[in-house]
Amino acid sequence: MNRTPAPARFDAFVAALNAVMNGDMPADVALHQFFRLRPELGSQDRAYVAENLYAALRRIVWLRSLVPDSNAVRRLALATLLLVQGRSVRDLQALCRDEEERTWLEDLRRAPASDSLALQADLPQWVVDRLLQADVGEEAVRALGRAMQSPAPLDLRVNTILSTREEALQALRAEGLDAEPTPWSPVGIRVPGRPALQRLPLFSGGRVEVQDEGSQLLGYLVAPRRRDMVADFCAGAGGKTLMLGALMHNQGRVYAFDVSERRLNNLKPRLKRSGLSNLTPVLISGENDARVRRLAGKMDRVLVDAPCSGLGTLRRNPDLKLRQNEVSVAELVTKQATILRAAANLVKPGGRLVYATCSLLPEENDLQADRFAAEHPQFKAVSCGALFAAQHVPLEMGERLHLWPQVHGTDGFFAAVWERQPD
Repeated sequence: MNRTPAPARFDAFVAALNAVMNGDMPADVALHQFFRLRPELGSQDRAYVAENLYAALRRIVWLRSLVPDSNAVRRLALATLLLVQGRSVRDLQALCRDEEERTWLEDLRRAPASDSLALQADLPQWVVDRLLQADVGEEAVRALGRAMQSPAPLDLRVNTILSTREEALQALRAEGLDAEPTPWSPVGIRVPGRPALQRLPLFSGGRVEVQDEGSQLLGYLVAPRRRDMVADFCAGAGGKTLMLGALMHNQGRVYAFDVSERRLNNLKPRLKRSGLSNLTPVLISGENDARVRRLAGKMDRVLVDAPCSGLGTLRRNPDLKLRQNEVSVAELVTKQATILRAAANLVKPGGRLVYATCSLLPEENDLQADRFAAEHPQFKAVSCGALFAAQHVPLEMGERLHLWPQVHGTDGFFAAVWERQPD
């Protein structure tokens, strides 16, 4: 049994929050390192720290308005327990260092609610400004922010070369999990909570992979055919690449390009589990690598899941509110345009190009797609809604894909699709 005293457990939470707030690593990486350096923390301690850390990050904009001193991480932790986790002042008295802190905590309980849209949505003001400029109304911004304050569900993608969705659902339910089909993706399954997937034969045998439903829907925009040549231009750890290989029934050829050897190495065990043999990971030095140029004009399908701010994934990565800013986004927009132009060179006449982000910002999404379309008249827009309808995906959509957590229950995603016209 875990017998760590409450003050010591709280101190661990404060130390972890400090590591994330004042470090430059993603929260999940920082937390993993934090636990690795503290083997004395038991499983209940780690669960306590992780739960409260992410609770703080999901309301960090609001909490920092109440605790503006960047060095007052301890008070930020107390505010999290009081205002976000619903602990009473009486419960928290034992964690206070002195009478001044107890008085501050009592006063904090009576703090008036904010009328600021940014604080209600718990989004940085610059993000709110961008959304309002893009004609996302105040109520929609408020609903978006509130949706982002809840943890994301666990979505799985069925590997259709090894299983059907019905078989996978039956296997998960046999393990006592309340699994249900996702509403939009024909190969998606949603599971509540955080089950230990690694222990399930269904997962270790490669029949399911963790993948948000919104990410799965991108595969139906690429819609590769069995014998196509396909490039996933920014493959990362390969979740979308693996789906493309399965949609092709393990035929044709899928190239998984990425500049990160670490990310491609993370793909290798997933590829081994999947049973796919039509996928080739390719480490490149950049978008103009010779291995990329050799494939110019040869690809039937090219997916550009571009490096982006990731603000559509705040349910999973709330620390992005701390790590992204207007300068970093401007740099990403320049990089996205360069990658998209290079990827377009791979598409053969009659082939399809899909540009996607997990961002909500117009400059990464519609404005980026508009700029590309204006500069590349040989690429004709294809309706995302029509592509979904043709594949019996029951999601109504216009020309471009816009997925919103508060509307669709997915991460935030954007996509634009073009077909290259004959020269």
